[in-house]
Amino acid sequence: MARARPPFRADHVGSLVRPPELAAARAGRSTGRTSAEELERIQHAAIRDVVRRQEDIGLGAVTDGEFNRASWQTDFLLKFAHVEPSASKFSVRFHSEKGDTEGRPHTVRITGKLGRPCGLFVEDFKFLRSVARAVPKLTIPSPSVMHFRGGRAAIDARAYPDVAEFYRDLARVYREEIADLAAAGCRYLQLDDVNFAYLCDPALREDVRRNIGEDPDALPETYAKLINEAIAGRPADMVVCMHLCRGNFAGNWMASGGYQPVAEVLFNEADVDGYFLEYDTGRAGGFEPLALVPKGKTVVLGLVTTKNGRLERKEDLARRIDEASRFLPLEQLGLSPQCGFASGIAGATMGAEEQFAKLELIVDVAREVWGED
Repeated sequence: MARARPPFRADHVGSLVRPPELAAARAGRSTGRTSAEELERIQHAAIRDVVRRQEDIGLGAVTDGEFNRASWQTDFLLKFAHVEPSASKFSVRFHSEKGDTEGRPHTVRITGKLGRPCGLFVEDFKFLRSVARAVPKLTIPSPSVMHFRGGRAAIDARAYPDVAEFYRDLARVYREEIADLAAAGCRYLQLDDVNFAYLCDPALREDVRRNIGEDPDALPETYAKLINEAIAGRPADMVVCMHLCRGNFAGNWMASGGYQPVAEVLFNEADVDGYFLEYDTGRAGGFEPLALVPKGKTVVLGLVTTKNGRLERKEDLARRIDEASRFLPLEQLGLSPQCGFASGIAGATMGAEEQFAKLELIVDVAREVWGED
């Protein structure tokens, strides 16, 4: 059966492989060889092209591919007043098909009172909406990203002697941005949240306790409350979804473990309309936690991997959807890639044509399983 509003039966997480000319223009801008006006011209042309391609495939919602940023998170968060880049306290092990490596993910620190000097992605959304015939979807980092990895130590104690005030200000800035996005016509918003998924991993849960001094059992409720306050007051017809990610760069991931440790809070306390959940491999566990999803919420199954360019088989995807429907009715399910295809300018694991082949596959499978969307 077709869905009249997002998330759609065939959907995708948001980021897409950057065309070479856009990557070159961004590199040129960082060194001063490319002007801001030239970068914008190239960026807008690339977005027009990628929006048309998504629409031609038959997707009900389209994104700008995150072509307006170099990273899925920092370009947004660093537009806040008094937010600066920082090295994470976490020394994490990245996993891939080629083996393991050690690294420190990028994060931020708060040096003063949070503020919003201007619209963060409002103008970017206006351009997307102006070129899209399908539903324009905007992706932004979840507000929990501002806290996780750095914790209390990354928040200036003079500006925020009480961390509760930090959370209130953070939610307020998000509400301001979402209100302006809504006024610009945004009705499909996605919060990218790696932290709920990281809290499914026993080793990372211990890192949270040891490195940032937080209780991993309490953080899901803290973050659910933060998200609820951040999206409070949104229009009744604005759909807000969460995407949970276990790390996505150059085929690497960081977290493993099923959704059981966070499922009750995630599905029943976070006041969102749907979830994009990673399920392309066994590292996300089984479908059993889906039994906790209440009526009225949608889960988009990330069964198609972005970790490599190998095309999945239709029959395998249909079988997995059937398995998930034993715990959550088929009418509450959809299909998507497990993550974005390029969480930043670098690190894509496939070319654009392999990416679009996967999106076409998702549309085809959705039509066979649910009918025309």
